[in-house]
Amino acid sequence: MAKVKKGDQVVVIAGRDKGKTGRVLQVITESDRVVVEGVQRVKKHTKVGQSSRGARTGGIETVEAPIHISNVMVVDPETKKGTRVGYRLETVERNGRSKTQRVRIAKRSGKELS
Repeated sequence: MAKVKKGDQVVVIAGRDKGKTGRVLQVITESDRVVVEGVQRVKKHTKVGQSSRGARTGGIETVEAPIHISNVMVVDPETKKGTRVGYRLETVERNGRSKTQRVRIAKRSGKELS
């Protein structure tokens, strides 16, 4: 199970983009990879064609490529540095029933991650 989720703010801890931060756009669980906004940007060559209006499409685009999930850390909301992710059980009352659910927390500060 991946501890990084879509929408998390992460910092890259290894590779050519080490130190960059960005928001997770996509989590690919089958290959343990994530796509991070502004990180691992590569040039992609797309075939030239025409749209239905007659405008030309294609050319060279710059897109974000996936990086391995072990190369990113979630940013702690309090210290703004990378942190590991832990879980804490909380009891929530709804309609008179109590339910236990897991809440993600930052190991560095103990604050809850959204």
